[in-house]
Amino acid sequence: MIIGDRLRAVREEKRLSQGDIEKRTGLLRCYISRVENGHTVPAIETLEKMARALEIPLYQLFYDGEKPPLLPTLTNRRAASDLAWGSSGKDARYLMKFRQQLSRMDESDRRLLLFMAQKMSRHLAGRQGAKA
Repeated sequence: MIIGDRLRAVREEKRLSQGDIEKRTGLLRCYISRVENGHTVPAIETLEKMARALEIPLYQLFYDGEKPPLLPTLTNRRAASDLAWGSSGKDARYLMKFRQQLSRMDESDRRLLLFMAQKMSRHLAGRQGAKA
């Protein structure tokens, strides 16, 4: 299935013109035509805009069935919060102490600390860029 053909079929099924899609998405009609004729491959963000304009979920641009596709059963994975730094163990205790100290600082000291951290990170990024 070519995505352009699918877009055209859905658009025509909903009795919309390329001009209607242009108004709904902000994309130029000539661009919509190029996509539908297979001359241009749209980015996923563009496909999302077109799906919204066509009032369909994005998956329907890639799926021909009547019902939504069945989701595969995935193995148990750790949640994103479990993978984040400071969510458990020694890092979590360190982060908690850091938060407590920040809450005791007045606003001007917090700004000074943030300013110094930004300067240090830029300096380190510059040094790493010079090594590469």
